[in-house]
Amino acid sequence: MRSYRFLHYDVFTDRLFGGNQLAVVLDGRGLSPETMQAVAKEMNFSETTFVLPAERPDTDVRMRIFTPAAELPMAGHPTVGSTFALARAGVIALGRERFVFGLGIGPVPVTLTWRGEELSFVWMTQSNPTFAEPVGDRAAVAAALSLPAGAIVGGLPAQVVSCGVPFLFVPLSTRADVDAIVVDSERLAALLRSTGTGAHGVFVFSPEPAPGGGDRATVYSRMFAPELGVAEDPATGSASGPLGCYLVRHQVVAAGAAGAMLSLQGVKMGRPSNVHISIGMRNGAITDVQVGGESVLAGEGTLYL
Repeated sequence: MRSYRFLHYDVFTDRLFGGNQLAVVLDGRGLSPETMQAVAKEMNFSETTFVLPAERPDTDVRMRIFTPAAELPMAGHPTVGSTFALARAGVIALGRERFVFGLGIGPVPVTLTWRGEELSFVWMTQSNPTFAEPVGDRAAVAAALSLPAGAIVGGLPAQVVSCGVPFLFVPLSTRADVDAIVVDSERLAALLRSTGTGAHGVFVFSPEPAPGGGDRATVYSRMFAPELGVAEDPATGSASGPLGCYLVRHQVVAAGAAGAMLSLQGVKMGRPSNVHISIGMRNGAITDVQVGGESVLAGEGTLYL
């Protein structure tokens, strides 16, 4: 048997037991993809990452990302959380401001902000967005979420958007509508297949402000991907970049505010997550997509395989 050290982080939060859980295997050399998948299923977090030597000169490491059911080409909270893990392990030197992961979609850079000797914040750069045609059958969208059709905001489309991983975005009128969702897995799977985009998750959100100004979130959100073994995700960085692009494109958020958006996700699960989104604009076009946040070390351990 060989031993493999891993770190456990809570990502997109500044406090323990919030955010999205992540296991980071710091050196995955010698593990087959089948074993990586088995480890991810054993961990049963939304994702588990495996750090490997770089495969190309314009990256610092290769990283593979697995949900309990499948490998992903890119994901947000694993990239942000793994940056914190590698900084703690000394792979990323103190004070370094840029690091590049080799993911399934190619090089993905992150920028780092330090507070003294501790890493305090990470921004992940994502690809510029692609927008699919809006979903025409709004009743089918509502039925997949067990909601009345009137819960979907009029004038805004249900639409698949991707910055590397496609998600179906559904705008809802109120935070109560977001909290009321009960996913019909069969209907959702059929709906996602009907888009022809390869989307495996649905991201729902409401721009309704918190009562009494209880938080400063731009949107209140949830994400469901049962086909990937993720019944619900408390924080989804790979969906947050395209979320920001959707909000700007459809003028839910003015271009002047596009650089400082916040998605509050995971509240219904008891794991509130603050996902920061920054969309760069030039002459009305999206030129830059970044998703960022904090992470908290929750534990560490050793796998024997």
